[in-house]
Amino acid sequence: MIRSLFSWFCLLLCLGPLSGSAPRLEIIKRPLPDSCSRARTPADNVTHLMVHFCSNAPEDPANPYQLDLITKVFASYGVGAHYLIDRQGTVYELINESRVAYHAGKGKLPHPPHYENQMNAHSIGVELMGIGTYEEMKVYFSETEYNKIAKANIGYTAAQYTALKSLIAQVRGRHPAIKLDRQHIVGHDEYAPGRKTDPGKLFNWQAIGL
Repeated sequence: MIRSLFSWFCLLLCLGPLSGSAPRLEIIKRPLPDSCSRARTPADNVTHLMVHFCSNAPEDPANPYQLDLITKVFASYGVGAHYLIDRQGTVYELINESRVAYHAGKGKLPHPPHYENQMNAHSIGVELMGIGTYEEMKVYFSETEYNKIAKANIGYTAAQYTALKSLIAQVRGRHPAIKLDRQHIVGHDEYAPGRKTDPGKLFNWQAIGL
């Protein structure tokens, strides 16, 4: 009996958990209109991933993370990223990776390839529900309005970092040219300094292994 139990234990160690490998990140489809993107062509090779923040704080600082309102704003302006991660770490696919999402706009990377005003075509965009410092947000509202935001709603959550790290691994599996470094995984503020401030100083790159 003891030998049998020992053999069974060794078998479990070899096979790993009974449930198999770690579950893949669940992604919920929440498509934006096609006007927020265009079809990807063979020339639109994906080499980068760009991180953004988003919220509806200017409209409702007391309740700044309403998915319906955020996606409605994206649709009304004809912009959007491929993915959005909410405060609980839920990942939404807004635009399929087979399309070029309008998320980066005008700008230039500080290192080659600079992709001047061409970042959309060569990147996957990821929005995180998050709010930066007042200095990063003052273009949107006054300090009085900013101070109405609960401190728990400023910055990012551990669940978001976990989800983003898993999402990056999945995206890189499809686009291996995206290297796991700060030359290929960048913030919007690095591409468009002076115009954009996201994901901002409160984003912890080390939390996603960078």
